Amino acid sequence: MNVKVKICGLTDVREAQMLVKEKADFGGVVLFFPKSKRCCEPERAKEIVKVLKSANIKTVAVTVSPSYSQVRQIEELSFDYVQVHGELQKEVLEKSTIPIIRAFNPVNRKERKQLENEQKIAGWLYDAESSGGGKTFDWTILQGEIKRDGKLLFLAGGLQAENIKAAICEVKPDVVDVSSGVEYTEEETVKYGIRKDPVKIKEFIACAAQECRMEETK
Repeated sequence: MNVKVKICGLTDVREAQMLVKEKADFGGVVLFFPKSKRCCEPERAKEIVKVLKSANIKTVAVTVSPSYSQVRQIEELSFDYVQVHGELQKEVLEKSTIPIIRAFNPVNRKERKQLENEQKIAGWLYDAESSGGGKTFDWTILQGEIKRDGKLLFLAGGLQAENIKAAICEVKPDVVDVSSGVEYTEEETVKYGIRKDPVKIKEFIACAAQECRMEETK
């Protein structure tokens, strides 16, 4: 079992360098959603993408109900994936030239069924009702939802080093997705000028890897 790690909500090149050092698999950047304290301007996002790609880390643009013009900008920034929360517009689905990670908060069974055979959907991401809020959700609602259909299964919502073992054991995702679980407190963020905590990132990735090795020996 080889569960990959996605560190989301990057806002600074220094945070991208942490992912390179600890060998994360995916890095996520929030774009075009100013309500998020992790929202990143396109020019800074471009710098972050450059650092991540230098280490072959997959890059994900995290969006909420993006327009096609916004997806075009994401394509121009050379992201590998666009992650869509909120509404997935028909034009975005039809015209996007990069794979889409469709996020559900919580599970939308009707839409999931409609998109099952859509080739542009590269993965399903299951998150808590409030994305980025650091809250877990009832993983049992995924029972019967998880289909190994060639698409990646991302699990997000309140993950941290302390609960990553339980998450992997119960859900068996392809990718575990963390943001607030590897961040400084607000006071520390002001002090250090960045949100991500390198110690927490290292611990999270190590715990995920350790659990994967344990699963393999069962």
